[in-house]
Amino acid sequence: QVQLVESGGGLVQPGGSLRLSCAASGISFTIYTMGWYRQAPEKQRELVARFRSDGSTHYADSVEGRFTMSKDNAKKTVYLQMNSLKPEDTAVYYCNANYVAYNYWGQGTQVTVSS
Repeated sequence: QVQLVESGGGLVQPGGSLRLSCAASGISFTIYTMGWYRQAPEKQRELVARFRSDGSTHYADSVEGRFTMSKDNAKKTVYLQMNSLKPEDTAVYYCNANYVAYNYWGQGTQVTVSS
């Protein structure tokens, strides 16, 4: 059974930081493309960051320079370090694992940036 379990969301003031984690189980972690997406109220889900096949990381323009995605293969966990958070970063953040036709989502974790 495939599971992606996110954690680390919460309420933070503008300019603050959070680190999200996504623990994966039931998949061959190293062959899946891992990514982070987010969905704000009444908006479509959008890509935040994703590992490329060459090992580099793609970031959405809106988070470039503020967010950093990393992973620990031994722990089958990916992270999203979010710095200089803005109110417009408020959303539910989802972890995604993709390999060919296989596509899995976590349950999401709420991030709220507000003073």
